[in-house]
Amino acid sequence: METNQILETIRMIEEENLDIRTITMGISLLDCIDSDSDRACQKIYDKITRLAKNLVKVGEEIESEYGIPIINKRISVTPIGIIAAASSDTDYVKYAKTLDKAAQAVGVNFIGGFSALVEKGYQHGDDILINSIPQALAETQFVCSSVNIGSTRAGINMDAVRHMGYVIKETAEKSDMGCAKLVVFANAVEDNPFMAGAFHGVGEADCVINVGVSGPGVVKRALEKVKGEPFDVVAEVVKQTAFKITRMGQLVGKIASERLNIPFGIVDLSLAPTPAVGDSVAYILEEMGLESVGTHGTTAALALLNDAVKKGGVMACNHVGGLSGAFIPVSEDAGMIDAVNNGALNLEKLEAMTAICSVGLDMIAIPGETSAETIAAMIADEAAIGVINHKTTAVRIIPAKGTSVGDMVEFGGLLGRAPVMKVNDYASTDFILRGGRIPAPIHSFKN
Repeated sequence: METNQILETIRMIEEENLDIRTITMGISLLDCIDSDSDRACQKIYDKITRLAKNLVKVGEEIESEYGIPIINKRISVTPIGIIAAASSDTDYVKYAKTLDKAAQAVGVNFIGGFSALVEKGYQHGDDILINSIPQALAETQFVCSSVNIGSTRAGINMDAVRHMGYVIKETAEKSDMGCAKLVVFANAVEDNPFMAGAFHGVGEADCVINVGVSGPGVVKRALEKVKGEPFDVVAEVVKQTAFKITRMGQLVGKIASERLNIPFGIVDLSLAPTPAVGDSVAYILEEMGLESVGTHGTTAALALLNDAVKKGGVMACNHVGGLSGAFIPVSEDAGMIDAVNNGALNLEKLEAMTAICSVGLDMIAIPGETSAETIAAMIADEAAIGVINHKTTAVRIIPAKGTSVGDMVEFGGLLGRAPVMKVNDYASTDFILRGGRIPAPIHSFKN
C-alpha cells in the first residue's frame, strides 16, 4: 500500500467508525451427534472449546498490531435441530446451555446455531427445537437462534410461519432480550457471520473463519465529497469505498486464518449500522438527497447503495459471501430512529426497502399486545419478498411488553434503542390459520 492509502485507512478507522464488525468461527458439530444427549453435549463443548480457544486472543492481537478495531468475536455451529434429533430428549434447552457455557469459556460475544431449517417441512428435531426457543433464550446469555421457514426452491412453510408467530410472542413474555436474539429467515445462507442469524451450514468445511466488515460512516463521508453529482458518480464512489473496506476485511481474515490454522471462508461486506454517531445507513441515503429516509426515492437510493457495495466487494475479494449489502435495523441506526420519530418511516415503507436490502424487518419494536397471527403475517410477507426475488429476507421483531406506539425501548450496547412502531390494526388471523405451504414460484424450477 502507498503511504496515502495507509493514512486514508487510519482516518477511516479513527474518524469514520470503520471496523471489522465480527470474526466468526464456523464449527461443524456433525461429528458430535449421539443418541445420548449428555454425551452429545460433552462432545459439543469439547469441540467448540478446543477449536475456538484462541479465537478471542488472536482477534485482540490483530487489533493491537494493525490498529483495526474488531468489535465482535463470534461462533456459529451446525443447526442444533439436526444435531439433537438423534436423542430422545423432548426439549433442547440442555443443548442451548451447552453452547452458552462453551461461548463463555472461550470469551466470545455470541454463539449462533440454535437453529432449525424447516422451509419444506419438519424433521424429528425441528419441532422440538422451535418449541425450546423461548426457554433456551431466557436461560442463556450468548446463544442466538434462527429458523428458516421458506426458500425460492421450496416455497413458504406456512405451518412454520404460524408456529414462529407464537414462539416470538412466548419468547417476548419469558425474557426482555430473547427476541433480539431470534430471527426468522427465508433463503437463509450457510456462511452468514452476522448474528442473530449465523449458523454453520452442512455444506461448509469442518471449521472456517468468516469475517463481517462494516463502514456506513466511511461511505457517508465519501459521498459528502460528491454532493450534487449525478448518480453514476455516486455509484462509482460507493463502489470504490466498498473495495477499500473489503480489502481490509480480507487482510484480517487471512491473518486470523493463518494464526488459528483454520481455513478462511468469506468476507461479508454488509453496511451494518451501530448506535455510534455518524454510523448510520439512513444518513448515507439522506446524503444522496433525501430530506429523510422513508420519503419517496428511499427504495431507489437503497438499491443503488446495495448494488454498488456488492460490485466493489466482489472486485476486492475472491470469496465474498454471507449477506453482503446494507442492513437497516431500526434500533441500531440513529437515522432510522429519527425517521420513525418524525413520521417519515413506517413498517410498510420498511417492508418495501427489504426487497432491496440485505435482510429485512430487523430489530423493530412493536406493541406487546400485537397478536401472534399478526407477527406471523409479517413473517409471511417478508418471506414472500425473499422467495419471489431469490434473496435472503428475515424478521427480527420485538413485541415489547407493556408498551404502546411511540414509546422507546432500550436494549443497550450494540443493539441500541428502538421506537415502538405502529402495526396495521386489521387482523390476518384467518389467513395464517390456513396453514399448509405456499408453493414455490415458477422461476424456482431451473434444473
